[in-house]
Amino acid sequence: MTSVYRYPLKAFTDKTDYLQIGVVEYTPIGKDETIEIGETITEGGKVRFGTELPKIGTKKSIKTKSLTSNPEARRNTKRVKETILLPIPASIQDGLTVSYGENSLNSIVGAAVGGVMGIMEAGAEGNTLGKVAESVKKAGSNALNSLGSTVGMDDLRGFATRSLASQALKIFNANITPNQILARQEGRILNPNMELLFNGPTLRSFRFSFKMTSRNREESIQIRNIIRCFKKNMVPRVDTDKNLFLSTPNVFELTYRQGSREHSFLHKFKQCFLQDISVNYTGEGSYSTYGDGTPVSMIMDLTFKEIQPIYSSDYEHESSGTGVGY
Repeated sequence: MTSVYRYPLKAFTDKTDYLQIGVVEYTPIGKDETIEIGETITEGGKVRFGTELPKIGTKKSIKTKSLTSNPEARRNTKRVKETILLPIPASIQDGLTVSYGENSLNSIVGAAVGGVMGIMEAGAEGNTLGKVAESVKKAGSNALNSLGSTVGMDDLRGFATRSLASQALKIFNANITPNQILARQEGRILNPNMELLFNGPTLRSFRFSFKMTSRNREESIQIRNIIRCFKKNMVPRVDTDKNLFLSTPNVFELTYRQGSREHSFLHKFKQCFLQDISVNYTGEGSYSTYGDGTPVSMIMDLTFKEIQPIYSSDYEHESSGTGVGY
């Protein structure tokens, strides 16, 4: 049976807005994959650990666990172990951030890169490493020669000379680039062709602060259980008696609710880890307790971080709801 803790104890009705936090066991988000093995280099027999290989020409499928995350994984199918109900915090907000970075590629390097990629995509004659390297070298040289007809061979020679000079100066711990040499000598630099490029998504963090004041013995017990539940489920578990492995802590599923249904407007969450919990047991600025030792006022700060980033497909999935989505 799932344990349910709530604060305030009697403030939740069918029309109450509140934050529901479910605790579930962590499940790796990698997905099962089937890999088909083609021809083997042996005619069968035993290999290390006694695994039998198929004969030449035969095919065999094996199941393995992918180490990449599945963007479609959103909710744990395991039963919720514990549930915590808390009032909507005084300040709630969400945001999305995507990582971008500046990147430069001057025309000379760009031409060389294009030539090398062209020969690699076309495929070099033969299959020896030496032939491949020779073909790549020739492609890069041809690309630079074609570029020389546009910018002038003198410019290319000058760039190569300054590149060699900057490398030689490193012997004297002088960190100077070919562009810096060019700027000092001629008052110009190579066009960096700067562009802002997409680096990847980021993971969202959420910070909540709850001020809790117990009004009776039952509510005091609920507050204690809530704090203990968060602390217990955010830390790792020891797997064996020899302390050889640690299991990943449990994860938390956060949901804004309106009575018995999900909130129709506020944002959604993916599964989160609880990164930080901080409890101030002197919420009014001074130490004061009831007769059983329960502090009169406490402030609990929680920091959650989502396991997976947000993708555009998440907004097309039914889990995004009818509100603002993720």
